[in-house]
Amino acid sequence: MADSRHLFDLTGRIACVTGASSGLGRRAATVLAAAGAQVVGVARRREALENWQEEAGGNAAFVVADVADRDGIPALAEAVARPFGAPDIVVHAAGINTRQAADDVTPDGWDRTIALNLSAPFFLSQALIPEMKTRGWGRIVNFASLQTTRAFPGGVAYGASKAGIGQLTRAMAEAWSPKGITANAIGPGFFKTELTEAVFADPERAERNARQTCIGRNGRLEDIDGPLLFLCSEASAYVTGQILMVDGGFTAK
Repeated sequence: MADSRHLFDLTGRIACVTGASSGLGRRAATVLAAAGAQVVGVARRREALENWQEEAGGNAAFVVADVADRDGIPALAEAVARPFGAPDIVVHAAGINTRQAADDVTPDGWDRTIALNLSAPFFLSQALIPEMKTRGWGRIVNFASLQTTRAFPGGVAYGASKAGIGQLTRAMAEAWSPKGITANAIGPGFFKTELTEAVFADPERAERNARQTCIGRNGRLEDIDGPLLFLCSEASAYVTGQILMVDGGFTAK
């Protein structure tokens, strides 16, 4: 049998990861660098990005930017390509959850949520696609959610944005996969990150969520490593337009 380890080797690849300053975005950026990719992390917090870069080593660079600033996308695409060249992998992990109840959703909260969670992944991908087309190879990985298909309290804006990610992923696949560019999404369950502080601040609620999974526990950061490498590598060459739920079986029950 042929050695299949090369399928997950990212040596020579260039990746852009948004939300790289913390949580699953930071984990994703670190894992891709460890797999051989040259990684550019994007986030708003310079100090956190500097800490990540030091952790990730020589294969890492960063750009301080707000990916929700649509007018800044062309400049961001140029900045991301400056350290290593134009990326052929883009992971959209930046996100926000205002947790506003339906009766309390504000126009500002709604607009900020949609801009960061849904609009930014499309417009940044659109700006990076031309170089991927030239190479005939690309990987887009969006971040979906349990709320892509489930309704949670206080999740009207967030749920709408993540449901949109599901369809955006399929539409990206339809548009760009003929050019060798796959588009898929990871749907994390409950992982302890800055975005889920409110959930894990309540031990009873966290334990209830763990019991809801088939595996019987909440996610650990390392649980994202394998699925991410799969979707970013040659291993997933014939997989596109899919949402891979990394939730311990939460959505299976």
